[in-house]
Amino acid sequence: MNKKTISDMENKKVLIVGTGKSGRAAAQAMVKLGAKVSIQDNKPEDEVDSQLEAYLEDKNIDCYWACQPEDMTQFDMVILSPGVPPGLPFIEEAKAAGAEIIGELEIAYRVGHGRYVAITGTNGKTTTTTLVGEIFKAAERPTYVVGNIGVAVISKALSAEENSWLVTETSSFQLETIRDFRPEISAILNLTPDHLDRHKTMQNYIDAKARVFENQTKDQYCILNHDDEECRKLIEKCNATPVPFSRKAELDFGAYVKNDKIVIKDADGSIVEICGTEELQIPGTHNLENALAACAIAHFAGIDAAVIAKVLREFQGVEHRIELCNEIDGIRFVNDSKGTNPDAAIRAIEAMKKNIILIAGGYDKGASFEEFVGAFGDKVKALILLGKTASKIKEAAEKAGFTNSVILKDMEACVREAYRIAEPGDVVLLSPACASWDMYTSFEQRGKHFKECVRELER
Repeated sequence: MNKKTISDMENKKVLIVGTGKSGRAAAQAMVKLGAKVSIQDNKPEDEVDSQLEAYLEDKNIDCYWACQPEDMTQFDMVILSPGVPPGLPFIEEAKAAGAEIIGELEIAYRVGHGRYVAITGTNGKTTTTTLVGEIFKAAERPTYVVGNIGVAVISKALSAEENSWLVTETSSFQLETIRDFRPEISAILNLTPDHLDRHKTMQNYIDAKARVFENQTKDQYCILNHDDEECRKLIEKCNATPVPFSRKAELDFGAYVKNDKIVIKDADGSIVEICGTEELQIPGTHNLENALAACAIAHFAGIDAAVIAKVLREFQGVEHRIELCNEIDGIRFVNDSKGTNPDAAIRAIEAMKKNIILIAGGYDKGASFEEFVGAFGDKVKALILLGKTASKIKEAAEKAGFTNSVILKDMEACVREAYRIAEPGDVVLLSPACASWDMYTSFEQRGKHFKECVRELER
């Protein structure tokens, strides 16, 4: 489908699967465009909030709570929320009958306006997406920061103008269901094992991420991490112009560090200096990588170096990512609930200087924790565990010779125990290395609960 043609959705029979943020936004957009909308969700009807229920009733939307439609051949299109695997039997049934199976990102691209920056990778997506959004806004470009960051793309795409920019955090789940989606600039920040419970193999996961540049052309750009081996391999497959970034190597083309300065070298060999690495407000080598990627995106979008530098010097980071949330009796409490996989948690440990009391554990996505516990070194003093992976992490730690660990029932108990054993100068770090879904609805809810538990200590 041509991007310049707005899809005619009128009277199309559309089933939306999932009623989270993206599902709700998709339903509202499809109703607005005149489609005949039905929704499906595995939750029982008595768990549906009253506001959603009232909207669905007002719009005469057919609802399938905790069940699937008996006749899947009736639908022209099925729009999947990111958390819904596309291989479910009832979805396959609709596909076999000729229905198009797509996600909310794809439909937003088709029916909306604007130009896209699509940022993906295992870690750093939220920080980089937020930072790029701030740079574009500072450059006075009409900008929406959307996607996996918590704002459904379609909720902004319909109101966007042709000159708007949608700076979009894109997950592997969202990219699984694209077809025509084509960003002006894409970025893959890094690739380490994650979501293997869904993708089954690392290669499947990488293939899903690589779809971000699938429809791009040579006059568009893909920003890739030169220091990440799996990202480097993708350069050969990239349809766009690949732009590498590196914090370790001096490059012939791309963004890198030279004499403690972030610089960008253009194809003609000219070098643009952005700012000093010591001027960044966000800690850790991983955030230097995020800043390099953001600089490359902004530069190749035509934004002036002075604007980029000003935002970099002021940007304080995002909530739930190495967020210093309190200091009590000389003990610092750091919320890194966004550390939802081992690699992200390793980066948080590396960003701390020493004396860490680490709170970890949660939903099991099929990850291995050997490398995670191997990163403790002499930094982690004690390990406090919760959630479904607690025993798995404890076993990995003991196998590596780390025995100072305990498993507790909930966040309140973990925070109280961390405070009890901490000494002035220590850091209590929540960096779970796991998703939150066994105990919380999201990493945001988990992080907010951690902060509430810390506030309770003050009282």
